Amino acid sequence: MIQTEGLTKRFPAPKNGQPIVAVEGLDLTVQEGEVFGFLGPNGAGKTTTVRMLTSLIGPTSGRAVINGLEVGKDDGAIRQCVGILTETPGMYDRLSAEKNLTIFANLYGVKDAPGQVQRYLRMLGLWERRHDEAGSFSKGMRQKLAIARALLHEPKLVFLDEPTSGLDPEAAKLVRDFIAELKAEGRTIFMCTHNLDEAERLCGRIGIFKTRLITVDSPANLRQRLFGRRVVFHMKQLEPGWVEAVRGLPFVKDAQAVDARLVVGLDNPEEHNPIIIRKLVEAGAEVQFVGELRHSLEDIYLQFIRNGEQAA
Repeated sequence: MIQTEGLTKRFPAPKNGQPIVAVEGLDLTVQEGEVFGFLGPNGAGKTTTVRMLTSLIGPTSGRAVINGLEVGKDDGAIRQCVGILTETPGMYDRLSAEKNLTIFANLYGVKDAPGQVQRYLRMLGLWERRHDEAGSFSKGMRQKLAIARALLHEPKLVFLDEPTSGLDPEAAKLVRDFIAELKAEGRTIFMCTHNLDEAERLCGRIGIFKTRLITVDSPANLRQRLFGRRVVFHMKQLEPGWVEAVRGLPFVKDAQAVDARLVVGLDNPEEHNPIIIRKLVEAGAEVQFVGELRHSLEDIYLQFIRNGEQAA
């Protein structure tokens, strides 16, 4: 579990300048077993936030508690109980994959280091290459090796910074599937990503962040808050009177004609779609099919970032 209150990080001012505020007043709770997506543009302060939450740097002010341990007081214990995948994970390029993992397993004090190393090399499809130098690995293989390194000590909380950045589709899918497996095991995952499709697939909730936290909710709830739900009724032809008839229904928020389609704003399409179809058919319409207009997470993200900038 992660809990922060007023977490803030300011870096010293450049010569004759103002201090740089990287993170400001972050209040956030991430529940145990949750996959949480932390979204924001480059330079928003996401990596600085992760570095504070993993006790790699201290906050300027505020408080953060990680699995019951407080940043700034229990830093050694925090580093032992979390796993972290950085965006550019460093490896000992001239050592084999197996030796790389063995070094870190020993640093973490893993009891059965050889067994854990073998387990994760096999799990991530690297066992056959265990004797090869890490420097000979592709970016996708290095990323899998870095994920194995982050999990050797079986942390309950894992921080992933751009886990599929630069990977080919096959390698990215393997990493996504592996994240889903970690979720099924009940691990808590805090994931920074620019891949919005990936965030929507994997994350129960997302936080949109730019120096300060703009909003937190599930993608579905954010979509509802910004755009509501809009249903498109496709017809062979559309008469103006049919639009007015639908618009007059008490549960319809708005209705508009777009070519031979009727776009209707509803709170509960599952309940109200059959009533609208019946109304249209009774009026003589030939309804060909019905679909819901779905805004992407990209639309949601950009809207909140723009609104956040305007509010600032």
